[in-house]
Amino acid sequence: MNWLEALDAAGFRLVNQSLGAPFLDALMPFLSGNAFFTPALLVLAIGLLWKGGARGRVCVLMLVLGLAASNSLSDLFKHLFARPRPFDALPDVRLLVGRGGSYSMPSGHAANWFGALVISAAYYRRSWRVLAPLAAAVACSRVYNGVHYPSDVLAGALLGSGTGLGLLWGCERLWQAAGPRWFPLWWRQFPSLRRAQWQPDPLAWRPGQPAVRNPELAAARQWLHLGNVLVGLLLVARLGYLAAGKIELSEDEAYQWVWSKHPALSYFSKPPLIAYVQFLGTHLWGDTEFGVRFFSPIIAAILGWTLLAFFAREFSARAGVWLILIVTATPLLSVGSILMTIDPLSVLFWTLAMLSGWRAVREERGRRDWLLTGLWLGLGFLSKYTALLQLISFALFFCSSAPARRHLRGPGPYLALAVAAACSLPVLVWNAGHGWITVDHLQDRAGLASAWRPTTRFLVDFTLAEAALLNPVFFAGMIWAGAAVWRQRHHQALQLYCLLMGAPLFLIYWLYTLRARVQPNWIAPAALPLLCVLVAHADSRWRAGIRAVGRWAATGVLLGLVAVVLLHDTNLIGRIFRRPLPADKDPLRRVRGWSHAGKVVGEAREGLLAEGKPVFVIGDHYGTAGLLSFYLPAAKAAVREAPLVYCLSSDHPENQFHLWPGYRERRGQNALYVRQGPEPQAPPARLLQEFGSVTDLGLRDVCYRDRVVRRLQIFSCRDLR
Repeated sequence: MNWLEALDAAGFRLVNQSLGAPFLDALMPFLSGNAFFTPALLVLAIGLLWKGGARGRVCVLMLVLGLAASNSLSDLFKHLFARPRPFDALPDVRLLVGRGGSYSMPSGHAANWFGALVISAAYYRRSWRVLAPLAAAVACSRVYNGVHYPSDVLAGALLGSGTGLGLLWGCERLWQAAGPRWFPLWWRQFPSLRRAQWQPDPLAWRPGQPAVRNPELAAARQWLHLGNVLVGLLLVARLGYLAAGKIELSEDEAYQWVWSKHPALSYFSKPPLIAYVQFLGTHLWGDTEFGVRFFSPIIAAILGWTLLAFFAREFSARAGVWLILIVTATPLLSVGSILMTIDPLSVLFWTLAMLSGWRAVREERGRRDWLLTGLWLGLGFLSKYTALLQLISFALFFCSSAPARRHLRGPGPYLALAVAAACSLPVLVWNAGHGWITVDHLQDRAGLASAWRPTTRFLVDFTLAEAALLNPVFFAGMIWAGAAVWRQRHHQALQLYCLLMGAPLFLIYWLYTLRARVQPNWIAPAALPLLCVLVAHADSRWRAGIRAVGRWAATGVLLGLVAVVLLHDTNLIGRIFRRPLPADKDPLRRVRGWSHAGKVVGEAREGLLAEGKPVFVIGDHYGTAGLLSFYLPAAKAAVREAPLVYCLSSDHPENQFHLWPGYRERRGQNALYVRQGPEPQAPPARLLQEFGSVTDLGLRDVCYRDRVVRRLQIFSCRDLR
């Protein structure tokens, strides 16, 4: 293998150094990436979708799938081979572009371009005359710019070409096998993905095709099948994203991961269910980011399939598919399908209670549905205390609907309340044994301990944040649909029910901003009911012949999906504009750089350990303590039996760390105190009281891809008193 590596290095030097010329020095970085490429690609894709007919739309779909597949495979092989970039392994490399943060083998640029070449040529044969030389030039530019070896671009070209061919072959075989059974009308109109020829009449009989006896039923079923496939693909994509390790844990995720190592009936600030779910996820997949977050995509898939079935039964399967697309293009809910905090659980059980509650009020003897509703309400309470506000939604619906009020004369609603109350017992028992500490915490968090001074400074911030996180197009649509449904409330029982399941929670928090700041994610359980109202009302307008509704929905989905993709990987912004996003403007900054922070703190701890005494770590905040517990290897291994990371002590409990044995039993030992902050500060007075000496070790930069994402100030603390 040595002579192959030598040959590869010689080829690299030939292209990178010997062929250097001023013209190529300007051209090759432009070919590797420029600000015009992504806008031109988007314009081309929109043009094909708009004017390209069936062939253009299928081509765009295949290109999207092909690029996603080639990117995923190239990332996989890069980690598998772990080959350093030339500028890290060879001296005197002429580096003309930025230093890539990934490994070298294979070239992702070459894989993407050659994959696009194969797919485009399958639908537009003459396109190879432009794309083949362009793909070859881009591949050569990666070597010329000093970021890849010749074998890297060759492997990338083979990978991309093979991925494109495999995708075309596999999708065609799958379409021929599943199309006639799952999508009979669409298959008759579009019998081949490879030839991409549209047949105008799906009901016209052709040799070898079975007759369609009930077109309406066939149409409904194929929309339902499409929705099921879409939810399944989203589940696979989300699990793949988590497996790729694109982001690290957030503060709440790491904090609640520590909870999962100490099972209890409840916890300081939250109910216990999040700890149980993380306990199960990490027992299945280990103490990794994937294990912590495994159930978040699962919850999103359960919600998708459940809502699809609900819409297929109550409205139409076609509307259900649009609901799945709209939910996917809503940033707040899309982020919730990746991060494993209390919000996914809260949204799940709020929605399940809404759906079973509707079945209960429609049935004369819906005792089973009332019991299920109580169970979902109780599990919602065990996920997040916001679930109590859903009782207000049910009360408002009973007040607004005379047919629903007859259930109050039966046992159903009271059985639901009894089941929900039984589910709350663990939290009540735990709090009774801890001086009702959660009640005190929630009062402090809500600002109820202070006098109310009305202000509007939080209201505007909250409204703008919700408009952005719920997708501006859909946010406006919710207001439009909600107002229309309220005007027609006597004729739209189900839509009114969904409106009352979401609007009260949103309005309560919106009005509460007149008193205190409200976090945008607090209204998460209201988002799905309000989107149900939006889709149901828009579907009725579509059926009434208002086709502008479809264009409006497609615009919202397109814009939302772009935002969601960028939120999942903000590095794409740097690739598009050829300049990385500033760290303080990066939405993913809070889930990046913590593995490096663990290394920084670990190195400081090794230095203090050299003095011969045990060294533990103190965090300035529960989030800091939780993340260091996860990303400091020694702390992660000992988190259950002998914790190494603590939170700074205080006179009264401020978080869950204060309810566990603290570091007072480590008398005489040394510690590191770690705080987050861009500027140095004096150590806390309590730290000076607790230790014989406290020395400032200065600020340490925590980096992600050569960008400083945060700073840690570390203090060495000696001789705990």
